[in-house]
Order: sequence, then structure tokens, then C-alpha cells
Amino acid sequence: MSRQLAVSIGVVVTFLVAGAWWTNVPISPLPVGTKADLLVVNKEERQLLAYAHGQLLRSYRVSLGREPVGTKIRQGDRKTPEGKYVIDSHNARSSFHRALHVSYPSAADVERARAGGYDPGGEIMVHGIHNGLGWIGKAHRLVNWTTGCIAVTDSEIEELYRIVPDGTWMEIKP
Repeated sequence: MSRQLAVSIGVVVTFLVAGAWWTNVPISPLPVGTKADLLVVNKEERQLLAYAHGQLLRSYRVSLGREPVGTKIRQGDRKTPEGKYVIDSHNARSSFHRALHVSYPSAADVERARAGGYDPGGEIMVHGIHNGLGWIGKAHRLVNWTTGCIAVTDSEIEELYRIVPDGTWMEIKP
């Protein structure tokens, strides 16, 4: 084996190991008992911000629907909705490593869809990575891959699941 080939293999292995480490470095957890009272998603920045009493608790990088620009109009448009909603339930048995259900569609969303003759869709969640694929970790953020949901890493949804009670307001901004 030539020296150049050995160096090339070494570089590739180093990048693979570093990439595997980077995608799965856990976040340091927020203190036990911490509760958020507001979630804000900035779609353009691909961020979810968790607040308590007006103070930022944590910022999370997210993946959105495959068509991230514009608000959700109808079922199947692959867009993440925009507006004010509530986290109305927790799902520990989601096919996406835990999920927080978003109260989409609102009355305004339903009215807009009806006016256009469409089904507004539903089942919008903040969720982790598909079960069995958690090893992807932060690499899931490289593309917008959901059908309209807001995706975070498995360790991040574990934290959000713990700190976000049902009834928490959520605003999704363009």
C-alpha cells in the first residue's frame, strides 16, 4: 500500500469518526423541574426556541416540512404551518421517538382550507427521528425531510417532552 493511499484512508476514517461523534453528542440537560411556557419556531432560521417567563431556556436546530417556505394550506403539501397553536398532548409511542402534538389546524386554518376546497390536514408534531434511525442524530438537520412536522434529535425531544407541559403556547413564524 502506498503512503498516499494510507494517508487518504486515514483522513476518510478520521472524518467518519468525527462525523459520528458530532451527530450524537448529547446536549447538557436543563435542570430538573424546568418548565417551558412558550415555544417559538422561526422557520427561516430553522430554530425552535423554548422560553419560561420571557427568558430563553434553549434553542434547538430543526428540520421542517420538505417545502418549508409558506404556510400549510392543505393535507399533503409538505409545508409546516404558521400561526399560533398549543401543544395539546404528548405521545410516548410515536413512530418518531416521542412527539408533542401541535393543535393544527386552527379555526382560521380550517376556514382558509374550506375556502379553497381543501382538507387542511393535521397531525402536526414536534418529534424526534424515526424509530430505529436515532443514530442519524444532528445529521437529520442537513435537509428538511418531514411532511410538515418539526423534527429535533432524539435527545432534544426527550428534553422537550420533559419540559413542555400540555397547554404550552407555540408560535410558528415564517
